[in-house]
Amino acid sequence: MQTQLLDFAESNERAGFRLHRVEVFNWGTFHRRVWCLPAGGDNTLLTGDIGSGKSTLVDAITTLLVPAQRITYNKAAGAETKERTLRSYVLGYYKSEREDAGLATRAVALRDHNNYSVILGHFYNEGFDQHVTLAQVFWLKEAQGQPARYYVVADSPLTVTEHFAEFGPDLGALRARLRAMPGVELYDTFPPYGAAFRRRFGIKDEQAMELFNQTVSMKSVGNLTDFVRSHMLQAFAVEPRIDALIAHFNDLNRAHEAVLTAKTQIASLEPLVDNADRHEALAEQVDELHECRAALRPWFAGLKGELLERRLEKLEQELTRHAARIDALIREKRAQQARRDELKQAISQNGGDRLQRIKVEIAARQREKDERKARAERYNALARALELPEAAQAETFLANQRALAAERARCEPWQAELQNRLTETGVELQRLKESHGEIQVELDSLRRRRSNIPSPVLAVRERLCEALTLCEDELPFAGELIQVRDEERDWEGAAERLLHGFGLSLLVPDVHYAKAAEWVDRTHLRGRLVYYRVRESKAADADALHPQSLVRKLAIRPDSAFYAWIESELAGRATRKTTATASTTARATCSAGATRPRSPCWSSRRVTWNGGCRLWPAMSAGFSPNCGASASDCSTSGGSMSTRTSTSSTGARRWRRSSGWRTSGASWRRNRTSCALWRGSCEPWRARSMPWRMR
Repeated sequence: MQTQLLDFAESNERAGFRLHRVEVFNWGTFHRRVWCLPAGGDNTLLTGDIGSGKSTLVDAITTLLVPAQRITYNKAAGAETKERTLRSYVLGYYKSEREDAGLATRAVALRDHNNYSVILGHFYNEGFDQHVTLAQVFWLKEAQGQPARYYVVADSPLTVTEHFAEFGPDLGALRARLRAMPGVELYDTFPPYGAAFRRRFGIKDEQAMELFNQTVSMKSVGNLTDFVRSHMLQAFAVEPRIDALIAHFNDLNRAHEAVLTAKTQIASLEPLVDNADRHEALAEQVDELHECRAALRPWFAGLKGELLERRLEKLEQELTRHAARIDALIREKRAQQARRDELKQAISQNGGDRLQRIKVEIAARQREKDERKARAERYNALARALELPEAAQAETFLANQRALAAERARCEPWQAELQNRLTETGVELQRLKESHGEIQVELDSLRRRRSNIPSPVLAVRERLCEALTLCEDELPFAGELIQVRDEERDWEGAAERLLHGFGLSLLVPDVHYAKAAEWVDRTHLRGRLVYYRVRESKAADADALHPQSLVRKLAIRPDSAFYAWIESELAGRATRKTTATASTTARATCSAGATRPRSPCWSSRRVTWNGGCRLWPAMSAGFSPNCGASASDCSTSGGSMSTRTSTSSTGARRWRRSSGWRTSGASWRRNRTSCALWRGSCEPWRARSMPWRMR
């Protein structure tokens, strides 16, 4: 019975790296999402109709393992010419169409140069429990050039959805994120990438990958011998082997000649045997003499030791003598010190200490003199600067004091004024610093996000998405999905003023509306949030719109799930035709829009203020603002409000009473004057770019 090669594996049959999963993203006709082929480490049969993508998946695996210069794409389908290229796979060519002149055809692509493509293969060795992931990322630097790419080798299982997505518009962020992951290596060219995965797979030679490239798309073999010689056997180096044989023959010839020479020398040296014996006897004698010479060093060392002992005895005697001499000198020093003290005492008794004190006093007086002289020079310098006479006499000094007192009294009001101005300037500087900080924070926030939606509103949506575990793309703002067409840029200001409030409205799908409303009810938002409940709706009738309607000057993001709803809502909000020219568009104000009609979606609207300062105009059944402004364009600076609209079976709306509104009976009213006052304090009239423009 065959023994197992790996005692920690269940079976030798699963040993070695096997392909377990292939993933492609934006590769050929596999578009917009990640497509996965789960091989599971077993033999896999890939079948399908013509054009279903079999060769596309085979070419993706070949691209992972074979250098680009050796790949012939679509060869598995019998293609002889380069009908497919790496560029065609990255852009997703799927058909050809004729030009306007009808003489030539051009390929139609699923993607443009703003997209990127990823192919990924996961290999697993069950015998050693090892994972290896190979991946390549493609993108187009130029519209007409070949795709650029880099190569990824990882010692762990990776997926396109988790590791190659959600990195923002810059591919450099994806590269930095992959480089920061442990066990992941990035390469810019194929040779080091190929060497890295061959080393992990245990492939010693590149010829194996060439054989793989030939057998992947092999249809038939004409001559098996030629196929084996060309693709399985390495080239045999004949000339180096011949040179080696010639060199080996020369070595053997020289060795033979050396043997003959040695035999001749041995025959010539036989008479020297006797001399060798005599030499051996002499060598023994020499060794004996060497031993005697080696014994000389210990003998001399013993003799030297005796001499050193005698020297030490003499040094000890000399040390004793010097110690006695030191004691005598110490006694003499003490006697002289006592004599010195007696002499000092005698000098002190005869006035010697007074002389010493006089020297100290002289030094102190000299220092005081220098200090006063320096102060006098500084005073005279200041007096000259103030156009006062130098104080050479006491009378002059007193006169200067009186003049300085009068001058100080005259300057005190000026000094107080300067101090007040300095204080005011400091307060203004602090205010400007705080304003600069707020503006800087807002600018940083605008640089980080794709639209001009205010950061407080974005923060509310971020909190809502985090609470509901949703992606921000599932709850977009209306302004993120709308933009003014490039040819209608002159109407950008008017469109902003008309649709500003609608652009800041959050679009909530019907499936998430209940949870979103519940979260808003129980959360203190610290701001204003306008959101719509979006149900399925029919697209607006484009023929019913005026040819010069403002709606026709707007573009809606085509891949959005809210396209039909936004189109219907815009058709109801901006139906008035536009007659102003480019020179008069700056004069368009709130009156440029049409009075909002009642809309089927209006009853699903929900507005919440929680801690804010804006008020929403009361709207009952059949109400339309007198000024023509949309409801979100009016605000006030006083009071806080929490308002919700609800629709009864009869369609009438009920409103809760709040500050800043007048009531008469069961309905709320406002007049034209109050609307004009609100419009004067509205923030949306500031000149700024459209908050919903897509980046």
